[in-house]
Amino acid sequence: MTFFLIIAAVLWGIGWLTGAPTRARWAMIGVLYLAVLIALFVLPEGHALRVSLGGSLGEWLLIGVGAAIIIAYRAGLAALRKKAQPKPQTPEPQSEGTFRPAELDRYMRHILLREIGGPGQKKLKEAKVLVIGAGGLGAPVLEYLAASGVGVIGVVDPDVVEASNLQRQVIHTDAQLGVPKVFSAAEAMRAQNPFIEVRPYHRAFDEGSMELVADYDLVLDGTDNFDTRYLVNRACVTHSIPLIAAAITQWEGQISTYKSHENGPCYQCVFPERPADGMVPSCAEAGVAAPLPGILGTMMAMEAVKEITGAGQGLMGRLVIHDALYAETQTITVKKRADCPICGG
Repeated sequence: MTFFLIIAAVLWGIGWLTGAPTRARWAMIGVLYLAVLIALFVLPEGHALRVSLGGSLGEWLLIGVGAAIIIAYRAGLAALRKKAQPKPQTPEPQSEGTFRPAELDRYMRHILLREIGGPGQKKLKEAKVLVIGAGGLGAPVLEYLAASGVGVIGVVDPDVVEASNLQRQVIHTDAQLGVPKVFSAAEAMRAQNPFIEVRPYHRAFDEGSMELVADYDLVLDGTDNFDTRYLVNRACVTHSIPLIAAAITQWEGQISTYKSHENGPCYQCVFPERPADGMVPSCAEAGVAAPLPGILGTMMAMEAVKEITGAGQGLMGRLVIHDALYAETQTITVKKRADCPICGG
């Protein structure tokens, strides 16, 4: 028996060194076992090889039967585990303009709302929304747009997931560190709702991205710098696309909807000049309370649902300012400026 175990260990080691798969290594040991059985069956009693192998033919056969039982048990257990695994939900065939049964069940709480109903949910399904930024604000926006059933969601962001993001950017996880945020977010959104289409754009929103806006019905801006905000605003004004924009710092945030094509103010009407460097520190410089982007980002998603479905009153002409430290929210009226360089005149 010792002789057999030594040879089996040598075969296993050779297989390991050569990178042979585990199944191939077991196959080699199986061939060795068959050779032992043949030797015991053919060779006469007292033969030196039989003596070195040890044990009778019957004992070796019992070893083989035991091994076969163990292999069969493991294979059966693996099959049961595979069968018990929940099957991923896959989209079912549907007719144009209708909902699959699984979608009706998923969106029933929306359909029950008088202000949304079936027609409103169909508008969400047919909508195309572009989200600029997959960070603190973008994370809850993307999660709730996906959950709400927005049919096509584009997401633009040039960054990768970093450990410092995870305190507030809840769509990303520790397992996605180093992964581009748009792909990390897309994976989470598809897992949340397999009935939507996600279009990730791993790049910064720059002059070359302005035409991208024309492919969408609504834009949500959750970026953290004024240059990008002004550029997104200009693109939306150029293509007459509604813009929902929010910003946060430390404990405070603000949000509004900008629709200059409906005689409302654009972003630059409300914020005509870029603040001087250092006047408005970024989150990386000044810090931010973890739930704050969740509050403002969820408000952005809510305004998007209202904008698409026509429910309630939107924020065009109103700027909402939320102070989380003292739990105070105020709304101020904002107007279109005739001298605005982007939408004036």
